[in-house]
Amino acid sequence: MEFEVTKIIYYLAVILFATKLLGMGTRKLGLPQVVGMVVAGLLIGPAIFSQLPGSFNGIIAPTEIEMDVLRTFSQIGVILILFSSGLETDLKDLKTSGFASTMIALLGVIVPLVLGTLGAALFMGGIPETFSNTDKLMNALFVGCILTATSVGITVETLRELGKLNTKLGTTILSAAIIDDVMGIIVLSLITSLKGGGNPAFTLLKAALFFAFSIGLGAVMRIVFKWISEKYPHKRRTGIFALSMCFIYAFCAETFFGIAAITGAYMAGVMLSGLSDTKFVDRKVLVNGYMIFSPIFFAFIGISADFSNFKPQDILFALVFVTIGIVAKIIGCGGIARIMGFKGRDSLAVGCGMIARGEVALAVYSTAAWLIYFDNGTLVGIDPLFATIMLIITTSILCPIFLKLLLKDHNDESHGSTVNAEDYVSVSASDESSQIKEAATLKA
Repeated sequence: MEFEVTKIIYYLAVILFATKLLGMGTRKLGLPQVVGMVVAGLLIGPAIFSQLPGSFNGIIAPTEIEMDVLRTFSQIGVILILFSSGLETDLKDLKTSGFASTMIALLGVIVPLVLGTLGAALFMGGIPETFSNTDKLMNALFVGCILTATSVGITVETLRELGKLNTKLGTTILSAAIIDDVMGIIVLSLITSLKGGGNPAFTLLKAALFFAFSIGLGAVMRIVFKWISEKYPHKRRTGIFALSMCFIYAFCAETFFGIAAITGAYMAGVMLSGLSDTKFVDRKVLVNGYMIFSPIFFAFIGISADFSNFKPQDILFALVFVTIGIVAKIIGCGGIARIMGFKGRDSLAVGCGMIARGEVALAVYSTAAWLIYFDNGTLVGIDPLFATIMLIITTSILCPIFLKLLLKDHNDESHGSTVNAEDYVSVSASDESSQIKEAATLKA
């Protein structure tokens, strides 16, 4: 079966117009634009209309081969999103974030992963049945993995508005979020590389080999890019070479190590972060990504959604999923912050500052959505797309409300000596990179 190039051009025109229109609309409501982009995909595609009486299947109704073309565009989009996230990961922050931020991030991954997996298991026949069935267990782990993601864009804006972004508390949240992203990506890679029955030890070995490969090659590439950026500052060639490295890392990760391609893209960004031309490269990536590929990625999630198996029970699951997503971050991040020396109000603020979800959660869903299906294409247990969208919307609303309530009249002298002042010296770079990201994702 062949496809017409003009049809793809038409689809792209509709997708870009609809995602921008609804993205601006959700932004006006105080929600991330990614929510509007996914909703745009739902409204223009067959996901909803194909379930209604009549022959109308949406403004665009791609054939199977046309969906493959759009899927290719969308995968480039998610790779660019994670590459940009890697570029904005300041290595100095990772080195100086300290034990407290590391532990906050660690519990911010473990607790949501565990509670999310157990919560999903309850909707798939119970915990014993789920854990005795490999396919269902992978589905449940996938649900838990989505909950590990953290998006601090809204948190950054709220802390800046309250004048707390450069405080010890604000920097702790940002540092923990950076480490949280790294750990979440690693967990995603481990889960997807298991492929429903792989050897965990072999999977860990492959993951270790991939990170050794990434760091080894990256160390050499950093030297090369440092020379290029200093000799030819702000040249387009630098951005082109960086994108080439991004795609090579993504290809090698999935082809040779069985690791998710987005992990490779993220690592490529990390290895190029902190250089003199990193911000220049990041801006180029954001322009290319958020002008074309990223909107297609978010819209494709909505266009390809399958609600044929949607049941009233899925609404209950979404409520449980959202509740677990909020409570798990507050317990995990806020609880360990309390143990690490933060006072009660501040530890609760740390937990609330980590509840926001955004594009990373959708990237996790898109990357590992195949885990919810049997080999014959039927649903294993739960499709968490609707629940993920609800989580993004709910946390985007609640996160700033919680922070404003908790940090009202805050004097920033409330945590003990367990957390060293050295842990907070690198806020400015993180702040600037967050502003770049926010400009692209929330204010465009």
